[in-house]
Amino acid sequence: MMVRRNLNDRTVSSLRPDKSLEDGLGHFDTWDRDLKGFGVRVSKTGRRTFVLATRYPGSQNPTRRALGTYPALTLADARKKARAWLELIERGIDPENAEEEARQTELRKQANTFASVAEKYLETKVIGKQRKADDVARDFRKVFIALWGERPITSIMQADVVALIEGIRDNGTAATLAVYGKGPKADKKPAPGQARNLLGYLKTFFAWAVGRGVYGLPGSPCTFIKGQDVIGQRDAGNRTFNDAELVAFWNASSKLPYPYSPLYRLLLLTGLRLNEVADAAWSEFDLAKGIWVIPAARMKGKNGKVRPHSVPITADIKAILSELPRFNGGEYLFSTTNGESPVWVSDKIKKRLDAEMLLTLQERNKKATLPAWINHDLRRTLRSRLSELRINPDVAEAILAHKKPGIRGVYDQYEYFDEKRHALDQWATRLREIVESQPNVVEFSRTPKGRA
Repeated sequence: MMVRRNLNDRTVSSLRPDKSLEDGLGHFDTWDRDLKGFGVRVSKTGRRTFVLATRYPGSQNPTRRALGTYPALTLADARKKARAWLELIERGIDPENAEEEARQTELRKQANTFASVAEKYLETKVIGKQRKADDVARDFRKVFIALWGERPITSIMQADVVALIEGIRDNGTAATLAVYGKGPKADKKPAPGQARNLLGYLKTFFAWAVGRGVYGLPGSPCTFIKGQDVIGQRDAGNRTFNDAELVAFWNASSKLPYPYSPLYRLLLLTGLRLNEVADAAWSEFDLAKGIWVIPAARMKGKNGKVRPHSVPITADIKAILSELPRFNGGEYLFSTTNGESPVWVSDKIKKRLDAEMLLTLQERNKKATLPAWINHDLRRTLRSRLSELRINPDVAEAILAHKKPGIRGVYDQYEYFDEKRHALDQWATRLREIVESQPNVVEFSRTPKGRA
């Protein structure tokens, strides 16, 4: 016996087992008059299940399939689901296959949340593989994962990235996260430098994720974001040390423990970049010939055009090298892990150096101040002082490993090694004159061997 009724919420909620209509299976069906094949099956225990009876793709005979149970599935939602199934069937698609595909897609989304993909990236590409690993991992977890962690990685749009980076640029990280409800209220402290760093992290991360091809990312949301457009031009800087600051730097560096004291002094004597010195390994040095060759892989450059850089080991550089410890565990010169990995110079060390420099300056002038400076300013100071010494510009640029401009950079491969040695000797002599002209300064050619 087929029962048809105008199904509404009251009708469905009132359906009960009816012994007189009970079939051999102990249940009976009530069909909707409006939507063909849609109905409710009531079991002998009173359970009400929405069903759709029709001919499904791949079957010659009509069959009944469950849509869901009442009241967990409402009548309105059941009708909507039945109509959606009928539309799929009309297109030759089995609804169960479509639902399984949707379920698997959702599972992939859950597995590919920003947090899960980011942690995979940190595990495989950052932690234990980069010098700044701790800082990168901290920033990822504190900022990106805190903000986007539960979202599918495919949902992160260019607008999301721009809004975050601009917020940090204008207000700082803490204040920006507070706006998103991911931290306590904080004062606005513009941080364009931090914004630039974080954008760089995101660009590298998304490029890796797209390259893997397993997260459903058609492209990176950072592709068309340029730092100079979102954050502004990077300040090229024009800070150099005057004589008093050079004295303060030399004196203050002596008060730092190993490996920071000799590292900072080599920066000033060589004009190298921070990582070029901090990552130095003994295998790069030929002390007998007086040459330090930094491999191309450690030099700044791109497009495969970077070359190894030769640094003459002058007497003053050699004096610092001779004071360095030799480790059995590894070959890095500057290390806190027995030479197994190079040291990372944290902001804490830089602030300590600043404080010591200011104390030295104020010993001569209580009102003295120390304008802000960055490690790269040591490199700029050396280059400026080489000009004061009338060093040939080509030689000065070669010391900094700057490529010759234009066509000369293609055809003129002369490295000016002897000239670089002479220029660095002149600079060391001039620096010694400046430092030793002041009373109560630390001896120029010695480097303390204390430990952190």
